[in-house]
Amino acid sequence: MSERVLTAIRNGAVEAPGVRFPGLAAPPLGFAAVLEARAACHFRLAPGDLLLIDTAGAGFHPVVAVFDDEGLAAPEALGLSGTRPLSACFYDAARLTAWRAAQGGAPGPVAVTALPRADGALVLAADAPCDAWFIAPVAAEALVTGGAAGEAMISLQPRPHGLANGGALLPPPLGAVREEFTVPRGTARAYSVARGEIVQVLDVEGQQCSDFMAFRAAPLEAGLERMIDSTVTRSLVRRAYPGPGLFDRFYDSEMRPLLAVVQDTVGRHDTFALACTARGYEDKGFPGHLNCSDNISDAMAPYGVAARPAWPAINFFFNSWIDRADNLLSADEAWSRPGDYVAMRALDDLVCVSTACPDDIDPINGWNPTDVHVRIYRADAPIRRAVAYRQEEGAVPAISQESPFHPRTSALTRQFAPARDLWLPTAYAPGGETAEYWACREAVTLQDLSSLRKYDIKGPDAERLLQQATTRDIARLAVHRGTYTLLCDDTGAVIDDGTLFRLAPQLFRWCCGAEESARTLQALAQARGLRVRIEALAGALPNLALQGPKSRAVLERLVHTGVHMPALAELRWFGCTVGRIGDREGAPFLLTRTGFTGELGYELFCDRADALGLWDALMEAGAPFGIRPMGGAALETLRIEAGLMSPGAEFACASSPGIDAFEAGLGFAVDLRKPAFTGRDALLRAREAPRRRLCGLRLDGDEVPRHGDAVLIGERPVGVVTSATHSPALTSAIAMARIAVEHAETGTRVELGQLDGRMKRFTATVCDTPFVDPDRRRPRA
Repeated sequence: MSERVLTAIRNGAVEAPGVRFPGLAAPPLGFAAVLEARAACHFRLAPGDLLLIDTAGAGFHPVVAVFDDEGLAAPEALGLSGTRPLSACFYDAARLTAWRAAQGGAPGPVAVTALPRADGALVLAADAPCDAWFIAPVAAEALVTGGAAGEAMISLQPRPHGLANGGALLPPPLGAVREEFTVPRGTARAYSVARGEIVQVLDVEGQQCSDFMAFRAAPLEAGLERMIDSTVTRSLVRRAYPGPGLFDRFYDSEMRPLLAVVQDTVGRHDTFALACTARGYEDKGFPGHLNCSDNISDAMAPYGVAARPAWPAINFFFNSWIDRADNLLSADEAWSRPGDYVAMRALDDLVCVSTACPDDIDPINGWNPTDVHVRIYRADAPIRRAVAYRQEEGAVPAISQESPFHPRTSALTRQFAPARDLWLPTAYAPGGETAEYWACREAVTLQDLSSLRKYDIKGPDAERLLQQATTRDIARLAVHRGTYTLLCDDTGAVIDDGTLFRLAPQLFRWCCGAEESARTLQALAQARGLRVRIEALAGALPNLALQGPKSRAVLERLVHTGVHMPALAELRWFGCTVGRIGDREGAPFLLTRTGFTGELGYELFCDRADALGLWDALMEAGAPFGIRPMGGAALETLRIEAGLMSPGAEFACASSPGIDAFEAGLGFAVDLRKPAFTGRDALLRAREAPRRRLCGLRLDGDEVPRHGDAVLIGERPVGVVTSATHSPALTSAIAMARIAVEHAETGTRVELGQLDGRMKRFTATVCDTPFVDPDRRRPRA
């Protein structure tokens, strides 16, 4: 650019009057990994790199295995000394074992070094190139029973070798890099990518738009421009704006796929607007301004591509949307953080072009155009499909992982969807969700639900904390019993729901849907000065749901319980025990009589290393009973039929914030006899003067309404649909809806609006929930 910038804008880098950027503020120097109980994480280090180890949230003390470039133990590379062997029974050794084998290392126990104790974060400096594997040693039984959990945070601060242009920090490569380069702000660069290779476009400093286009190389050499076509891609993926990482193919005009998105840490892009143009700047009073369309034309000219005044493009890191109210296209500052990226696998030999947008007169680049970096990885680089998941706006992103049960589920289906930070199956072939639904109703199903959040709350004030935080009377909860309860804010709005189990007098396990639960509990404990320890189990305790009328019969074939634990036959609804597979020497797991299907069912929580053994044992024991694996699609139908509420639908919904427990249909989980708990006063008022009630709707036809559809009496909206499905048991569409109390009486006739809520109507009758088994006799069986 020719202009001289006197003052630049850096969103989140400094405090500004009247505006906050919590998702961009104070990005950490370096890159962090969360080390969970019984897990191992890997860092490749160069001389001068720093490691910061924070164990404040861990119920364990990590150890480290350090290897030099010959694969030999080298603790001295991190300024440490001494080693001891660590048995694989104390951690999930699969990744480290595979890595050692790839390096030519010998099998057997790994040599580890104990980390020094530190009052705060421990800092280690690398004196030589090395590979450091941090391990959280915990016995499997201690993890299952709540003896040790939590997580440590390990951060890497590289020396300047990881900086782009000597300035901004780049994330570590995803694999073996064939080529990499920086696209300076206000420029574009063309480059070739071979079939199978992966191109990664990185936003170096955050909030920087990068326009992207790709051409098939063979037609281009013949003088034909076969490039990404927005209309074809929209039609084939059936979305107006494909979301990279989920709707992941980009096609040319001949409907041939060019690219598949492999990883995406942003999830918000405008993929089919124009690259910025000279005319666009001229019309705003900036003649001669640099623009991406001219830059693309210049970059592609050596390939014989004709110049265009306006180039279509995939607009990575560009935040735009279409307003449903007025149908206008709007744009604002981007969502991307420093180091965010999109990685795509080439499905043909391609010529690509990437820009670093020069727009400094609109908010799309945060008013501060910066650089873009591109890496091209070899075709044999083992880069998995993933999207980023953040526990909150400014949190370190977690790249979606495969569940510990994935080797079994992936052999049975290719239909997966992101569930927080995991890929979980949506349905299995043959039969799909219909067969899975009927298997759960009539026989037994097995489902991977490992994305459930789990926290251990322990210490002398654990009961006091939970009594204040939750809506149930926890003082009445016996050991080896659980209860469904809520966390509410002071307005009575539901923050999260879950099941709380008492594993010992001063030890509880909270199984819930969101990390907001933990933040709420932490804040309350700190504000009241309570002596309590809260440990996150995160992915350390994967879990399965065994559901259906024959689920107990399956468990009778494999569950062993000790004499000091409740036996399977003694386990009542919401009871829990610790079982083992087969006999007293088998792998341990927590067994709870709970589920989300409205059927008799159980959930099993185990160590990662025991996950496949538990899956295999259940499938083998269930074979005589017709067991089927089940995905998320069938579960959604079952939970709606059972009248069970879900976050993001009946409560904690971004489109309808502030839904209190009674409006969410969860009043049964609120014990107002308790003298005090968070939100009690507001819930007392809500109970006395309710405005809306969650009701069931039985539709007269089979068409299923959508979340957010209006419930109408005549022309007046009186409610909104929260969840809907087609019920196989009732052979009609059903829905749950939040309706004004004046129109919520059972038997009231209503209509549901579509096509702007006016031109198409579904007729329905207000009814009670559950739709199936209204007395909940099945789960109590």
